[in-house]
Amino acid sequence: MALLFSAFWVKNLGERKLKEIGQVTHYFTKIGVAVIDLSESLSIGDQILIKGMTTNIEQTVNSMQIEHKTVEKAKAGQSIGLRVEDRVREGDTVYKILQ
Repeated sequence: MALLFSAFWVKNLGERKLKEIGQVTHYFTKIGVAVIDLSESLSIGDQILIKGMTTNIEQTVNSMQIEHKTVEKAKAGQSIGLRVEDRVREGDTVYKILQ
């Protein structure tokens, strides 16, 4: 079940709500880093879910970079590098887990 709020989608997943915030555009296998184009803001400490056909990873954002510089927060429209706990694929969707 998906509900439309403002100009973005929020999905109900049991007791949790997910807000789509971006998409994986590249994955660097050797270093375990995903490049994510953001459609919404993302901050250190946020809980995220990366979901795709064969991907289902839930993790906390511990660090992220823009142009090889560590940042605390990234805005919509920016591309970030994010270390991920497992393999992701181009086209996977990134959701923020809302509490």
